[in-house]
Amino acid sequence: MTTPEPKPVASTNAPEASETHRVLAVASAGGHWQQLMLLRPSFERHEVHFATTLQDLLDEYSAQPGSVVPDCNRDRKLDILRNLLAMRRLIRQVRPTVVISTGALPGVIALAIGRRYGAHTIWVDSVANAEEMSMSGKLARRFSDLWLSQWEEVASKSGAEYAGAVL
Repeated sequence: MTTPEPKPVASTNAPEASETHRVLAVASAGGHWQQLMLLRPSFERHEVHFATTLQDLLDEYSAQPGSVVPDCNRDRKLDILRNLLAMRRLIRQVRPTVVISTGALPGVIALAIGRRYGAHTIWVDSVANAEEMSMSGKLARRFSDLWLSQWEEVASKSGAEYAGAVL
């Protein structure tokens, strides 16, 4: 008797895996960016544009083409507006068919705008959130075609999907 193959995690709204896509990969500096970079091999056959909040990260990881967007958080309302305008400009320029983010708020904004422009959207919550979905992750749920947690228990509690961890 053979063991059945595990089913791949897929959303009903997800793009076909065999297609080539224009991917906008977005993450704030720090652990969010590092986790996005660990996912990078998943994008190899696609046309990828990276976006983060620090120019040095684009250079350090040779993440080109790439763009820097203003950082923001819930306490800095004006920065949220700056990020929103910059992200809208970037999405209109790149015209991604898929937007993926590992966080934080700039990634949520990218998903919201990307979805409005017809892109498929993927959220991968940070592995640092072992107890519950992050605040940004909770916001991202409404804009995500595929909403993932890197912790099986968190996925189960929150309703997210689980496909493993990047670390």
